[in-house]
Amino acid sequence: MSKTVSTLLCGVILFLQSTTVVPQNPINHGGKIETKYDGFAFETVMRLQKMKVNCNGFKGNFKDYCVSIDVALHCPGIQLNHVKNVTLQLLFETRSWDEPHPANQRELSVVADTVTLRLGKMRLIRRPNAVMQETMVETLEATIPYDVFKRLAQSQSIEFQVGNDKVGLSDKNLAALRDLNNRVLQSQR
Repeated sequence: MSKTVSTLLCGVILFLQSTTVVPQNPINHGGKIETKYDGFAFETVMRLQKMKVNCNGFKGNFKDYCVSIDVALHCPGIQLNHVKNVTLQLLFETRSWDEPHPANQRELSVVADTVTLRLGKMRLIRRPNAVMQETMVETLEATIPYDVFKRLAQSQSIEFQVGNDKVGLSDKNLAALRDLNNRVLQSQR
């Protein structure tokens, strides 16, 4: 009798497991997302590494450069369910660099769907080991609240504006932001 009950119980467990497990298809957005613990800052960082946005030039003064994004979610301690803040970097790469964005042309605005968010002045990140190369890279960085990032990740269209320059994210860029946001555990969502 106990053998029959055990067999039936195992069968029910196997049936329940096979009906509740849904295989997830990986999202093919082309971006690389990594998660690392930083022992010096005592935080876990989930990061969408540098991802190209546009290399056709864009609306504004400069027509001849590529724009990439790099986004990092900073979670205090060793956990993935509370994001303290988000670091957003815009990287401008060009062959003919007359002048980077002047200090008065670093205001960041984001149009998410139809809502304009003014996120403040971006900081210029200096690369200490930058050598003169064929292309020059200017990295501008802003720290934004997680709620703002979450709103961006849920948007159907996003356009960044820095000074007079505007660039819109592609579908793959939007999918990468959603994928990054989906890696935050449920408690904060």
